[in-house]
Amino acid sequence: MHRHLLMTAGTLMTAAVILAGCGESGSSGTEAPPSAAAGAGCAPVAGDTLVVLTDDKNLQNTDNIVPAIHKKSSSPQLIAALDKVSAALDTTKLIELNKAVDVDRKSSKAAAEEFAAANNLTAGIEKGPGGDLKVGAANFSENATLGELYKIVLTAAGYKVEVQQIGNRELYEPALEKGDVDVVPEYAATLATFLSGKVDGKGAKDPSSPQIETTMTNLTALGEKVGLVFGAPSAAQDQNAFAVTEAFSAKYGVKTLSELAEKCSGAATILGGPAECPQRPKCQQGLVETYGFKAGEFSSLDAGGPLTKTGLKQGTISVGLVFSSDAALAAG
Repeated sequence: MHRHLLMTAGTLMTAAVILAGCGESGSSGTEAPPSAAAGAGCAPVAGDTLVVLTDDKNLQNTDNIVPAIHKKSSSPQLIAALDKVSAALDTTKLIELNKAVDVDRKSSKAAAEEFAAANNLTAGIEKGPGGDLKVGAANFSENATLGELYKIVLTAAGYKVEVQQIGNRELYEPALEKGDVDVVPEYAATLATFLSGKVDGKGAKDPSSPQIETTMTNLTALGEKVGLVFGAPSAAQDQNAFAVTEAFSAKYGVKTLSELAEKCSGAATILGGPAECPQRPKCQQGLVETYGFKAGEFSSLDAGGPLTKTGLKQGTISVGLVFSSDAALAAG
């Protein structure tokens, strides 16, 4: 289960904003996309190590991790404590946290405790007014681990904290608005788009942006309308990304999506992703419109899941859609 809506066609439709992955997991096969290219392209190169190509023209929006807080539960000390987590996290550290849970099979609680100790998270935290707090978490391991990190710093701030893994955004966001849940680790661009769908309806302009400052300005304004406030966004992002094998990157001299478009548009290049990728603005459609990238074939696999990652490693696809904080991207 994942958290993104950024590949969906109707991103402002609340009904479309789900935590399930944006592809049909388990489908396979290839089809010629409308953007098929006539050049030579870059054939797949098998390898065990995956690397994300830099999104140098900002195709994807800013899904930085940010604490979402029920306004009446908020205090300066609570926000300051949560901001300690934001300040300590970047995408590389988030990948390592996910590796600890998803690959090394530690519990989210154990991984969070180790991270908190290594990064001295509880040092200098000021005591708040105290009382009971419930931290809600979505139903995937990364969010559960973030919830445990929030528990550690909020406990240090003098609160009695329970972490409850709730499910998808349709369940936990209304609970957060009501105050049944006090804090949730969220993703800035996706939450902004979700709230816009609730507040402004499906015809509203997408409030998310490639610039985190713009996304947060719009998210803060939307939050005011539903009784939510936010801590500082982390540098850590979990968003759609495009990966190749390290061997592919070295062979073709490709480290950015611009270089992929320039050097690898052509018949031999196979793009892998969820079934709807060719029509989605943050997947193949976006690669064509933003970068001018034209794949020779499209392989229908899954959204950042095992089929896509296996396709990359086994050399059946050249480039594939992944998520930027995936444990499979951990160094070594």
